[in-house]
Amino acid sequence: MLGYRTAGESHGPTLIAVVDGFPAGVPIDVASINAELARRQGGYGRGGRQRIESDTVEIQSGIWHGETIGSPIALVVTNRDAKLESLNDLPCPRPGHGDLSGAIRFLGSIRGVLERASARETAARVAAGALAAQLLGHFGITAFGYVVELGGEVIRPKIDPDLEFDRNAWAALRDQSIIYSLNPDQDEAIQRRIDRTAKAGDTLGGIVEARVDGLPIGLGTHAQWDQKLDGRIAQAVMAVQAIKGVEIGLGFEAARRLGSQVHDPIHYNRALQNRPSLGYERPTNHAGGLEAGMTNGQPLVVRAAKKPISTLRHPLASINLNTKEPEQASYERSDICAVPAASVIVENVIAFEIARAFVERYAGDSLAEMKARYALSLEMARAR
Repeated sequence: MLGYRTAGESHGPTLIAVVDGFPAGVPIDVASINAELARRQGGYGRGGRQRIESDTVEIQSGIWHGETIGSPIALVVTNRDAKLESLNDLPCPRPGHGDLSGAIRFLGSIRGVLERASARETAARVAAGALAAQLLGHFGITAFGYVVELGGEVIRPKIDPDLEFDRNAWAALRDQSIIYSLNPDQDEAIQRRIDRTAKAGDTLGGIVEARVDGLPIGLGTHAQWDQKLDGRIAQAVMAVQAIKGVEIGLGFEAARRLGSQVHDPIHYNRALQNRPSLGYERPTNHAGGLEAGMTNGQPLVVRAAKKPISTLRHPLASINLNTKEPEQASYERSDICAVPAASVIVENVIAFEIARAFVERYAGDSLAEMKARYALSLEMARAR
């Protein structure tokens, strides 16, 4: 079973992800993990913390001569702004954070909660997801995330999402955008919106989308509620800090349509039978690539709604936990908008969940064994 756990505080010495169950024999490109960590730090609207940190990963176990060896992999990201022991507690909980709930649950400080609840922890999750993406790459599977709405402004992609996915073309367009969208032409207007919001001491949220292409039919299962892949993906994405909603395919829009306008007809194209989809095609992808908890050969499409950052330079009303008297909420240095970063995080947590399902489906202790099982599975499916 492939899985990972993270450790570390926002201003502690390091952030750590320990990945277990990763197959042996996978060559690891550290530079590609670092590239994802750098993208997570970017995007217009980030705060001063990103000018301090320069996230890179150190792999401290599970690798020999550049390849995985089947043992747990420790991924370490060092915090340059490590000053936890010198920081004071916050007297007033901040609305939108876990300050009040955590301080009461653990009968302790706000600081002890916020340091772990901080979105800084997602650097470890991005590192784990970028590692998993390298496994998926050996099977022609790629995950890709981008921003589709920011501050209420819908961003219309310059690439038709119904055309065959070309990662290089999509990435070239996204990399031109300061907010990681697929339409850099809208950047200027959105930049002005972010700047106005910053001057007002407020924050902005948005919606990100991630898609995974090259998926075979049958990842996940219908057999148990907690093994359905859509449920696992929703949990992984919803567990990202500040994500308040998750949609797959049409999502909530499906509830507003007739059944004939929602479900995707099934066609067969014999010329495409050697692809992972085995030649089964859909003229639409309203299901977002998942039916009954299993992939159906179409691209997986997931959207996530990120709320505006909770820390405000003009704080909302709160109370002092010691005196119970009304005061303004405490302030910690923060971003104005981290929606671009959310697109990177969502892409990578989904990549890990897909890799986890892939390892389960084509179980093997090594990459070579998984490739053999995968090829046999596709051959047997074609014969059916």
